[in-house]
Amino acid sequence: MRVRYIITAALLVVNFILPGIAICEEKPLWEIGVGLALLQMPDYRGSDENRVYLLPYPYAVYRGDIFKIDENRISGQIFKTDRVLLDFSIFGSVPVKSDDNSARAGMPDLDSTFELGPALKIKLWSEKEYKIKLDLTIPVRAVFSTDFSSVRHEGWVFSPRINFVKGDLIPGTGLNLGISAGPMFADSGYHDYYYTVESQYSTAVRPSYSAGGGYSGSTLTVGLGKEYKQFIFHAFVSADFLQGASFEDSPLVKRETTFMSGVNVSWVFFKSAKMVGLEK
Repeated sequence: MRVRYIITAALLVVNFILPGIAICEEKPLWEIGVGLALLQMPDYRGSDENRVYLLPYPYAVYRGDIFKIDENRISGQIFKTDRVLLDFSIFGSVPVKSDDNSARAGMPDLDSTFELGPALKIKLWSEKEYKIKLDLTIPVRAVFSTDFSSVRHEGWVFSPRINFVKGDLIPGTGLNLGISAGPMFADSGYHDYYYTVESQYSTAVRPSYSAGGGYSGSTLTVGLGKEYKQFIFHAFVSADFLQGASFEDSPLVKRETTFMSGVNVSWVFFKSAKMVGLEK
């Protein structure tokens, strides 16, 4: 179980780490370290019950020409121009025991999930002098659940995002600001995994419900990040707004607005002597 959480944490943390803000500067080809994250989040989007996780994770960065592991994603470059990048990425989420959640009591547990697929990134605006950039990310990802003995395909997610980054927010401090916002859409398979109540699990207060595909709410995330010597610090707050979502009437949706937040610190103790230029 501990290994499951550590692996999932490594995927989960990259969901919310502030996007990189380097513009035409050099960085080591690779970096190795460890990190610790303190995360507060609902059991699932729409849940009124929250958990706090203290999660260690490996920190690894590789800035190759094609394959990259960086501060906010694991990706592989497929196609790139000056303004457009097509790559693939992978994310994850922690498992939930249904017996620990009153809305899901008696239902099957929610296993860890991971998402992977291509993402089109379009540079909309970049101002090097003021360390500002604005881009649009258009990812399409397949979602899989796993208990680490088997893997099941649960559906598809489409979640376009507008991303704004301001480097050195307070001049001279090296504090970086990131804001990401956008809607989410998913097919019936994904919504079914989280929000369907089959007849054998229905109760007087939890009627049966079949979730369909469509609009899945919107998300707003605000993050801050700073590097200091061998350490990298991040903090974020993220809000999910489920008003108008296709599964809004599910008895498993207890709140239409949910929040998650977290802080994490990464300690980098090995770096490549070889430096590579970055073009963000």
